[in-house]
Amino acid sequence: MDLTNRRIVVTGGAGFLGSHIVEQLRAKGCKTVFVPRRNEYDLTDPQRIRCLFEKHAPEVLIHCAAVVGGIGANRTYPGSFFYDNAVMGIQLIDAARRYATAKTVVLGTICAYPKFAPAPFQEADLWNGYPDETNAPYGIAKKALLVQCQAYRQQYGMNAIYLLPVNLYGPGDNFDPDRSHVIPALIRKCVEAVEQGSDEIVCWGDGSPTREFLYVEDAAKGIIAATQSYDDADPVNLGTGREITISQLTETVAELTGFRGRIVWDTTQPNGQPRRRLDVSYAEKSFGFRARTELEDGLRRTVEWYLDSRQRIGVAATVRR
Repeated sequence: MDLTNRRIVVTGGAGFLGSHIVEQLRAKGCKTVFVPRRNEYDLTDPQRIRCLFEKHAPEVLIHCAAVVGGIGANRTYPGSFFYDNAVMGIQLIDAARRYATAKTVVLGTICAYPKFAPAPFQEADLWNGYPDETNAPYGIAKKALLVQCQAYRQQYGMNAIYLLPVNLYGPGDNFDPDRSHVIPALIRKCVEAVEQGSDEIVCWGDGSPTREFLYVEDAAKGIIAATQSYDDADPVNLGTGREITISQLTETVAELTGFRGRIVWDTTQPNGQPRRRLDVSYAEKSFGFRARTELEDGLRRTVEWYLDSRQRIGVAATVRR
């Protein structure tokens, strides 16, 4: 699919991942890319979704809007994470069907995989168990959208594809301590410890779980490549195929931020899923996607962006005073 002259709507296009997708689409010469904002288009409201489709008539819908957070947020707001993610996706996919959108791209989540799926996770493993309890409501809500995409393809011939990106990170990530994922949470924790002269940081769990991380710019490239070239019903993993323990990740972030103190593990808090590593061969085979950014390089860029953003905020606050 040539996207250049298509009317494209990117839900969540002002957010972390979505903003990178929109930037890359525009860099490719896409002339009509619309980003619905919540104050005008609340995607849990069917009337606002109807207005979105009637006014902007998307030929391509990329649905990456989501209510997300780390383990803490998932434990605190499981009902909201389930309802908001399920109802947004269900209504948007149905609207895309009713308004004959040519291509619908739905982003799932690594949290949909079973807690004890064998690593590397293959797409066929998706239904072989229950997700990790710490984020199961979110994972199940997103996984239900895969069923909807496949059911609508079977009944209505709808071209809806479903992608499974692994944990994302990079410039523009959410560093709010109540909502952030592990990398921005660790970066903020280490930077603040350096600024305050603290000699230790406390991290959840015991550091043994492994995670795989995909740099956000690589993720955006993979999503656009799939939008252009993938049209099948099967879900597709997007990742690097490489994992790192949380303890190794923490040590790397500490080094990049200049934190030289002790790392204390609070084992009263949950570890989350024991391992996360994807089999990414299907994405390369299907639409030629392979992640290019090495983890340490991506972490360094993310730390630099965060330090620059803190400096800009500090300068702005000084000017206001």
